[in-house]
Amino acid sequence: MATFDYEKLLKNVQDNISSDRSVEDRFKLPQAEIFYEGNTTVIKNFDKISDAVNRDPEQILKFLLGSLGTAGERDSGRVIFQGKIPTSSIQSKLKDYIETFVICSECGKPDTHLVKKGRTLIVRCDACGGFRPVKSRKKKMDAPASFNLIEGMKYDVTIKDIGKKGDGVAFIDKYIVYVPGAVKGATVQIKIEKISGTVAFASIV
Repeated sequence: MATFDYEKLLKNVQDNISSDRSVEDRFKLPQAEIFYEGNTTVIKNFDKISDAVNRDPEQILKFLLGSLGTAGERDSGRVIFQGKIPTSSIQSKLKDYIETFVICSECGKPDTHLVKKGRTLIVRCDACGGFRPVKSRKKKMDAPASFNLIEGMKYDVTIKDIGKKGDGVAFIDKYIVYVPGAVKGATVQIKIEKISGTVAFASIV
């Protein structure tokens, strides 16, 4: 009758299970499917990315808009950004979001959810029970992202004043935008022609 070393067999089973789990638990950052339409950048699979990380797509979008310093909107599962944004920049910001709002700092798994306690947003892990405040993983993102106008981009603005030379004056974030031929009080679509510091010059589209 054959004899078995049960402790050795048990250890082999446990080693195999641990090895399999480490492969299964390794989180892969969803790759954004990006293409360009005119002067816009489109993430084709945005809703699939939000589903993969189990987070509100509007929260992810808000984070990306602030981090990339541009405007954009969701449309039928996609996201459309103003301007041509490099794929590497978008993927990098998605990685920042996941490290900040998704990954558990204790076990490194993505099986987490967000909990609000008072004014503090907490990442709580369903796998190990660990938790951390979101701000503890923030780096440069603690400072508000600076919005930047982009030459060639189109924006909707309201003319707030008239300059000394008769040009319409609009304000976009930190920028003063001069728009020749614009009338005070009018809402127009403009195209940014030139930017010099925080002063921009535009034409009516």
